[in-house]
Amino acid sequence: MNKADSERLASYLEKRNHKPATSLKEADLIVVNMCSVRQSAVDRVFGMPMKLKNIKAKKILTGCILNKDRVKFKKIFDEIWDNKVFSNSVPKRQNKSLAHIPISNGCNNFCAYCVVPFTRSRLVCRSHRKILKEACKLVKEGVKEIWLLGQNVNDYRSPDKQSIDFAKLITMINDLHGGFKFFFTAPHPKNFSQELIDTLAGCAKYGRYLNLPVQSGDNQILKKMNRNYTVSQYRTLVKKIRQKMPDINLSTDAIVGFPGETAKRFENTAKLFKTIGFDIAYVAKYSSRPGTASSRLKDTVSLEEKKRREKILIKLTKHG
Repeated sequence: MNKADSERLASYLEKRNHKPATSLKEADLIVVNMCSVRQSAVDRVFGMPMKLKNIKAKKILTGCILNKDRVKFKKIFDEIWDNKVFSNSVPKRQNKSLAHIPISNGCNNFCAYCVVPFTRSRLVCRSHRKILKEACKLVKEGVKEIWLLGQNVNDYRSPDKQSIDFAKLITMINDLHGGFKFFFTAPHPKNFSQELIDTLAGCAKYGRYLNLPVQSGDNQILKKMNRNYTVSQYRTLVKKIRQKMPDINLSTDAIVGFPGETAKRFENTAKLFKTIGFDIAYVAKYSSRPGTASSRLKDTVSLEEKKRREKILIKLTKHG
């Protein structure tokens, strides 16, 4: 999503007669597009004044920004832009064979650790007509790989026609003429329906790669995370997906060191990893995010232990 926003931001600026600078020192305008998913990303932006202190360019911040951080950033940056300013711009793509198409923005799930509902607001879906028009244009331009983006893609409903859900949208994408493949990120396991599985299995242009975030393999931790599914339900879902698409490449997201994750509860996650056999895992070390439900919980796992658990999970994947 950050890359997709950056491409639209570049287009927005160039339409207003800005040109890319070859270096920071040459620039008279610097725009930072930040992410707030992890505290480390926010900390990097807070560290920018030292990097930019001798540069006189106008400095603008945009992207995912928590309100409490926004107050502090106003002292560092000349302006702060809402990403809605450039969200409808035609992207200036860096990769001519790959394209990102946002289908929605924001999220209604309120996972206990996640800031997305606070930085990108509640779920807002794009018109299926606009999505198809953008995809059609990209295919004509020779794009070979299209990624549909959303914080939870399977919550998609077209604002123009509520009967068009995510399954119907990808059917429309699949029916476009051209030699391309489509992918998407990220779905939520809690409402990954049989209809969606059947639809994906029948889409010849679906790239047979799925990122299905599990976050934890322990039911108590999943409950604390407000994920709204159990380990058993997740395993059953994976089984159904692999029955329909035996050639699927499956990746996942997981968080280690969530408050209350004891050694035994972590072992449950490791056990699930062994059972599922993920191709790839994107493992995050838990860090408290202000405003989220989990920020009220005590961080019970040391950084060293989080690093150890991260390495264990990555080694349990096929490409680890």
